[in-house]
Amino acid sequence: MKHTSLSKKISRRDFISRTATGTAMFAFAPLNNVMAYTTDSNWAKDAKKFTFYMIGHGHIDPVWLWPWTEGISVVHSTFRSALDRMKETPGMVFMSTSAQFYQWVADNDPAMLEEIKQRIAEGQWAVVGGWWIEPDMNIPSGEAMVRQGLYGQRTLRKLLGQTATVAANPDSFGHPSTLPQIISLQGMKNYVFMRPQASEKTIPADLFWWEAPDGTRVLTYRIQDSYNESNELKNRIESILKQTQGQPETDFLAFYGVGDHGGGPTKRNLKSILELQAEKGAPKIIFGSPERYFADVRAKNLSLPVVNDDLQHHAVGCYSAESEIKKNNRLSEAALVKAEKITSVGSVIWNARYPKDEFEKAWKQVLFLQFHDSLAGSSLAVHSQDAREGHNYALNIANSALAIALQKLEWQIPTEDPDSEYLIVFNPHAWEVKANIEYDINNKPSPIVTDDSGRTLPTQYVQAQSVTGRKRILFNASLPAFGYRQIRIRRGDGVIAESKVNVRDNVLENEFYRISISGDGTIGIYDKESGKDVFKGGATGCKGVIIDDPSDTWSHEVVDFTKNTTGNYKYTTKGEIGAFGNAKTSIIEKGPLRAAIRVTTSYGDSDMTIDWRLTAGSRNIEGNVSLNWHEKLKMLKFSFPVDVESPKATYETPYGHIVRATNGEEDPGQRWIDMTGNGGGLTIFNDAKYGYSVHGSDVRITVTRSAPYAHHGPGKLSDLAPEGNYIWMDQGIQTMRLLLTPHSGDWKTINAPRIAEEFIAPPVAAYQGIHGGTMYKSGSYMSVDAPNVIVTAVKLSEDGNDCIIRLVETTGNTTSFTLRFPSVDYQWDGTIKAFEIKTLRMDTQSGRIREVNLLEE
Repeated sequence: MKHTSLSKKISRRDFISRTATGTAMFAFAPLNNVMAYTTDSNWAKDAKKFTFYMIGHGHIDPVWLWPWTEGISVVHSTFRSALDRMKETPGMVFMSTSAQFYQWVADNDPAMLEEIKQRIAEGQWAVVGGWWIEPDMNIPSGEAMVRQGLYGQRTLRKLLGQTATVAANPDSFGHPSTLPQIISLQGMKNYVFMRPQASEKTIPADLFWWEAPDGTRVLTYRIQDSYNESNELKNRIESILKQTQGQPETDFLAFYGVGDHGGGPTKRNLKSILELQAEKGAPKIIFGSPERYFADVRAKNLSLPVVNDDLQHHAVGCYSAESEIKKNNRLSEAALVKAEKITSVGSVIWNARYPKDEFEKAWKQVLFLQFHDSLAGSSLAVHSQDAREGHNYALNIANSALAIALQKLEWQIPTEDPDSEYLIVFNPHAWEVKANIEYDINNKPSPIVTDDSGRTLPTQYVQAQSVTGRKRILFNASLPAFGYRQIRIRRGDGVIAESKVNVRDNVLENEFYRISISGDGTIGIYDKESGKDVFKGGATGCKGVIIDDPSDTWSHEVVDFTKNTTGNYKYTTKGEIGAFGNAKTSIIEKGPLRAAIRVTTSYGDSDMTIDWRLTAGSRNIEGNVSLNWHEKLKMLKFSFPVDVESPKATYETPYGHIVRATNGEEDPGQRWIDMTGNGGGLTIFNDAKYGYSVHGSDVRITVTRSAPYAHHGPGKLSDLAPEGNYIWMDQGIQTMRLLLTPHSGDWKTINAPRIAEEFIAPPVAAYQGIHGGTMYKSGSYMSVDAPNVIVTAVKLSEDGNDCIIRLVETTGNTTSFTLRFPSVDYQWDGTIKAFEIKTLRMDTQSGRIREVNLLEE
């Protein structure tokens, strides 16, 4: 998104800049550099004490209002122009942020790459960014951000001979508080960003220490005004000086050059810089790089403020615009991580193939599609088709690699009875998992399902994938940590197990909950242990609320979708205008292991089906949603009015979590959000959405927004495109999964991070033929004994064939833990700090383990 106006209207939230509990999110440093500035044509008397590092830049959106193929051409022409300007202006410095751009140059114009390398050696071309692309910073997972730097820095080193020390995401729409730790572990101790701007978030200075929850700090600079400038630069310099009065720094970055569709520094830019350098009384104007700027600032040892917060908010509509690309992003990330886990252990234990090159290609495709105008949903409809193909490419690589590795495993595990059918079920998590498994098998009346020890497992038939020939069996199994178990299915004797889950009319019930469906389709959850309803008013949960949404694709200046904007965009909303209702219900599953009710509701031209499922012995309530949406300029939110006092909302963020105010404003989150108050609460998980709002104890998930593609205000849609031929987002069918987990404590009590991992990456089953084999019928290859330590990634190293193991501490407690490798009778003891991301590198031959950074070094 390219709007760069500097409206000085500051929201109350941004002015206060506090958490829900009122704790200040930044510490102030002394302010002692105040300039007496006048508005006449002459410079202020003390202007000479300021230094401006002039950064040539040609911001390139490889995809936005044009397809990615055009973006390749834009990179080439922008780089050519920058190189030509360097010939004309000795000393000029240019930067570009994305490793993907250099890869395109290497592939298409090797001679240009050599020219760039020469300019790097001369100090005129700055190597910054360090990531594969300049992504959206709210929607990618923590592991995806790790891979952005892993593949980005490796590409820079391979093509340019060095890595970046300055991370830069000028155009991204917000930045999570966990980012300083991630980029620091990728070799970058400095950060440059622009959004949110001063009108969107107040921070004590534009140069500050940004501190992550684990304590990692990076020196961070917020760009004033814009990362683009095509005109003379005196006005830009004066504007920066006005905006930064009273701040502790006297050195500033000033970006210039034509951008968005590329372009780079112009002759006019450079002429004005040379004139400023000669102008009497002007600040010191030098050509410089971000790396030089940060080195010079660090040498001054300034007393700078510390910010302990995420950097939000800009373009809140982008948390939810274009549902398909967001869901496919999450599924692709999860599929690649799961495939890497299973194929990496398989390559060591049962000689499976680990397709390293294919995984790298798949990850790079996903990372490119995380570009901020792509993943944010702010590009063209044609790009949505490109993204669909790209995500399917990544999913195919991941799922094929996983399937082939599991089939190689099953061939080595013996099966004995030709009248039985066998499955191998693999758990990709480093802790024991109890899970429902579904698989279509040949019809067996009254089947008996047993595990490798002969224990009979709870089972039932559910709706099959086909109409004839096969039946879908559901069973519940306990699976060893990061390992597998063989399951046998044979003809039974007709005895039906006693049911511990019941369904009647509009009620589902197990040992823990009684779930009721109301006439409008909302649900009530009665917690038998607490003796309380989870939702206020009883059956009021998961209400499909419709909100009038006249805002543009980005939702510029929107803070709360139920309120009007008052800035340049002036969107007037009617607020809540209706809800899905007129419910019809039917029983679709009936124990003994699981029961389910289908609820169908409608609104306007749209209809929605939610299958609510409850399993015997489970504290998790499943909801499978299918929405057929045909509304325009409207938003759908699911409302969960949790019945608690003193509400506290916690959001999962990339490799972390954050507590935010419960004031109804739109916020980004990852797979789960928790509402906790006096006496307990509710954690809600989903597999597709990233936009949330919380008002009091009413938690809302933004399901869909029906904006037109690439509608950038200000101005009414009808004025911008009076012909009325718009291409609308999110029309038709979309699906998502929900998981509701009530609790008597908070999200830590139920271990929400573990539930999220199991929810998004469930165990996978592989069918076995009848054959011999030498491997055991169950096996475990790795476990971690600390419940707050999650093994988030297991892969082979990019260089060599060592095993990379990534762990994340999730609750804010320094923890001693043990990693066990049962198949080789080995363990490793370690300590992980609060909120730390720890990466281990294991020599698969000797078993030696050492700690490395996120570049695996």
